[in-house]
Amino acid sequence: MSTGNYMNRDISWLSFNNRVLEEARDKHLPVYERLKFLAIYSSNLDEFYKVRVAAYRRILNQDPSFVLSEILRIVDHQQQEFGKIFWKELVPELKKNNITLKQNHRLSGLHREFVDRYFREELVPCLQPIVLLRDKVSPFLKDGFIYLAIKLFKRSKQADAVKNKKARYALVNIPTDQLPRFIELPAMKERHTIIFLDDIIKMNLEALFPGYVIDSSFSIKLSRDADLEIGDEFSGDLAEKISKSLVKRKTGVPSRFLYDNAIPDSFLKLLQCTFKLSPGDLVPGGRYHHFSDLFSFPNPLSPLLENLSLPPLVNKELAQYSSMSEAMEEKDWMLHFPYHSYDPVIKFLNEAAIDPDVKEIKATQYRVASNSAVVNALINARNNGKKVTVFVEVKARFDEYANLHFAKMMKKTGIQIIYSIPGLKVHAKIALVLRKASKGRKKEYAFLSTGNFNEKTAKIYADHGLFTCNQNICSELKEVFSYLENQDRKVHLKHLLVAQFNLKKELTRKINREIKNALDGKPAWMI
Repeated sequence: MSTGNYMNRDISWLSFNNRVLEEARDKHLPVYERLKFLAIYSSNLDEFYKVRVAAYRRILNQDPSFVLSEILRIVDHQQQEFGKIFWKELVPELKKNNITLKQNHRLSGLHREFVDRYFREELVPCLQPIVLLRDKVSPFLKDGFIYLAIKLFKRSKQADAVKNKKARYALVNIPTDQLPRFIELPAMKERHTIIFLDDIIKMNLEALFPGYVIDSSFSIKLSRDADLEIGDEFSGDLAEKISKSLVKRKTGVPSRFLYDNAIPDSFLKLLQCTFKLSPGDLVPGGRYHHFSDLFSFPNPLSPLLENLSLPPLVNKELAQYSSMSEAMEEKDWMLHFPYHSYDPVIKFLNEAAIDPDVKEIKATQYRVASNSAVVNALINARNNGKKVTVFVEVKARFDEYANLHFAKMMKKTGIQIIYSIPGLKVHAKIALVLRKASKGRKKEYAFLSTGNFNEKTAKIYADHGLFTCNQNICSELKEVFSYLENQDRKVHLKHLLVAQFNLKKELTRKINREIKNALDGKPAWMI
C-alpha cells in the first residue's frame, strides 16, 4: 500500500493497532493486563471505523476501494488473531485460576436460579424487544450498541409445533449502557463463573417473546460515521455549528455493520434490506462484539492476576517548597506523568487563583476530566477578580460536547473564552500566570505539557510537563496566546517551536545539522 517512500496513513495506523495486539500476545504479562490490551485494540478499531473508514466512504471524486479492501484484509487477519488470543489463550488461562467464562446455556441449579432472577429484576426493565415487519417496522440502530437479531416462529396450540412454519424476525437491545457486560455468578467452592450479558438474554428470549418459538439468535452491531459535517468553518459561528452537528452524529450514515459470521445468508440479506445497508457496510465478526467492554471484566481474585498498582511518586524536593511560585523562581521543574503525581499542576493553578498578586491567567483546553479540577481552579480565579482567558478547542473529537459545556460554564463566570480557529486544531497544552510587578519576584510563570490538562488521564498516559519562569519562554508564550486571540498578529519565536510558524523549519534544520555532524565525524544525536 506504499507509493514510493510513503505508506497510506490508515494502513500505517493498522500497524500501530497491531502493536497493541502484540502486547495482548505477551505471555509475560498477567492475564488481566492482556485483557486490557484487547480492550484497547477493540476501542481503537471502533473509532477507526467511525472516523477513517467513514471518511473513505464519503469520497466522491475518486475510488477508495483499493484502500478499503486492504483495510478489510488486514483487519480480518487481526481479528482472527484477536479471537485466538482471547479464546485459545486467555479464557483457558482464566480457567486455570478458577475463573470460568461460561459460553453455553447449561448452568447449575444455583446459577440458573440467579440468572433467571437477574433477568426478571435487572434486565427486563432495560430491554426493548421488537418484531420486524418488512416495509413496516424498521427500528433505528444506535451507534456502537449491540443487538440480538432473532429468528422465531409463531407457536401453535400444540406444545412445540410452529404455525405454517413461516419465520418471523425480531430484535432486542443488549443494554450495556445500563448494566455490566459481564455478570459474575455466585462463587461455588472457590470457583468463579462469569457470563456475558448477551447469553443471559439468549437464555430467556422466549419470556421476551411469548407466543413464539425461538429458532436462533445472532449478535449485530452498527458503527456510524462520526464526522460532524461542519462544512465551512470560516463563516458564521463555529461553536454553534459544532453544537448543532453533534445532534446529527448519533444518526450518521453506517460505516460498519458487524455481524456474527454464523448467521445464514438469507437472514443477513433481510437485515441488510431492513436497515438499508450497502454490501460495503457488512463486516463479518464472531459470536460476540464490542470487546472494549473487557476493560470492566470482573476479577474476583484482585489484585492477583494484575500488575502491581504503583501510586504516582511525589517529587520530594518540589514538595519542600511552600508554594509552586517559590519553587519555580528557584529553578525549572520537569515532571513525568503518570510516574509523578499530577497534584503540582492543580496546586499551581489553585495557588494562582487565590494569590492577590496574580492579575491574569491564560490557558488552553483540549480534553479535561469530567469533574475538572482545572476548570474549577480557573473559575475560582475569575471569582477572585483575576482576568482569565481560556482557549477551548471545540473540535477535539468525541469531546466536543464536554468542551462546549465547560466553555459555557466558564463564560458565565466572566472568563474570556476563545473558540477553535477555523481550519486548524490547537493541540497546545499551555498555561501562563501573570503577576503584578514586585521587587525580587518574577512576573511570569508558565506550565507547558505534552498531555492534556486532565488529572484523570494523567494517571494513565505518559506525558511530560515543564514548570518554568524562563523569561524567553514566558515572553513567547504571551505571543502564542496573543495569536490565539487574534490571528492577524505577527508572531516572532526563537525558543518555542510552534506548528504553523517554525516547527517544521526548525526540526528540519536541526536534523540536517546532526546529519552534517555525523558526516564530519562529530557526535550526532536524534533522540
